[in-house]
Order: sequence, then C-alpha cells, then structure tokens
Amino acid sequence: MSTILVVEDERALAEGLRFNLEAEGYAVEVVESGEAALAVLLTKRSQFDVVVLDVMLPGKDGFTVLRELRAAGLFVPVLILTARGHADDVLNGFAAGCDDYLPKPFELSILIARIGSLLRRREWLRKPPAFVFGNKSVDLDRLELRVGQECYPLTLMEANVLRYLIQHDGAPVSRKVLLEEVWGLHEDTDTRAIDNFIVRLRKYIEDDPAKPRHLLTVRGVGYRFVKEP
Repeated sequence: MSTILVVEDERALAEGLRFNLEAEGYAVEVVESGEAALAVLLTKRSQFDVVVLDVMLPGKDGFTVLRELRAAGLFVPVLILTARGHADDVLNGFAAGCDDYLPKPFELSILIARIGSLLRRREWLRKPPAFVFGNKSVDLDRLELRVGQECYPLTLMEANVLRYLIQHDGAPVSRKVLLEEVWGLHEDTDTRAIDNFIVRLRKYIEDDPAKPRHLLTVRGVGYRFVKEP
C-alpha cells in the first residue's frame, strides 16, 4: 500500500483529501504546517511515497519546505496543490524541486490520476540502471547520477529531463517541447526554469560546465544531448 502525506492547513479540504485517497486504497497522513511537514518527512524519510503539498501554509510556505527537503537529500515525489496557479508560480514550484503542480480549484479525478502517474514513474525509475556514457551513469533505481567516484542525487524531475534528452540522443530538443512533454505545461510560459535545470545537470555531467560536451545548447532552439562527443 502506498502512503501519502497531505500538507494542507484548510482542515475541511485536508480531511476531504484523506477520505477520498483512503477510498482509493492509499494510506494517508495529514499535517497542517510547513514545519510539521519537514519534521515528519525528515524523521520518517522512507515512509512516504508521494507528498501533496500546499504552498500557502502557516510558517514556512510550500516552496520553502520543498527547497529544504531537496537540500536535505530527500527526493520523495512532491505534487504541489495550491491556489497559486499563475505560470510564474508553476515554474517556481518546478525550480524548487516539485514533480507535479495542480492549481486549485481542481477535479478530484485529476488529482488521483496525477498521484497515480507519480507512483508509476517512481516504479519505472526503480528499474535497473539503463544508461552509461563515458565514466558516467544514470542510476534510475536510486535517482542518482554517478560521475567516476562521485554520486549526485537527482530529483524525479531532473531525472525526467535528463531521460528525455537521452532518449533523443543527438537530436535538438526545444525548451517548449521539454515544458510540454516533461512538465505538462501547454501554455506560453517563461522557459528560464528549463535553463536552470540544464545548468544544474551540467554541473554533474560536464568536466567543464562552461564548455559542455554532453548537454549542448542549440542556439535559438533548446538543448541536445550527445552521448559520445
């Protein structure tokens, strides 16, 4: 049975989510503040399979909670569920390390489908490592990128961005396609978050991030992964 942590300070909504998710067969725990979320997640690091996280919380907001989780090396899939649905908020959520973003008001069936998708993607990532290039390997089981003797943890979204580029080895991939295919954004949004992800991935992958050999910029388009430069 998968376990979900709901971080929501609106009690009626939180209890409604608990009731409906338990009806779907999930175990559910609810907390009402950012501080409580950090305490339970960092204490029970391996207990939760998905976190449903509000942004506007008492104390630390959801974006801060998410950044602190990722900084602490905790990469449980996180779905942000919030009334802040502007495109800039969505991009801020992904930049902070979320794996999905659903604005309120929302359809319950859509939320349940998104949670199911995160769980399926996590299972996919538990399959044996599938890609090695040079002295580097992407471990999809542990969400890790290994470069020689160094090991770098990846968020689920970082892994998905890298996976998409690897799947299209040698072919230019536009920022717009990455937004649509990896993040599910189908509107005209700022693509700076994609650039930030590439900067972070280059720090892991490239011997000299200022002169990349694997994650190349395609001017005016986007990026291209090259397995063998």
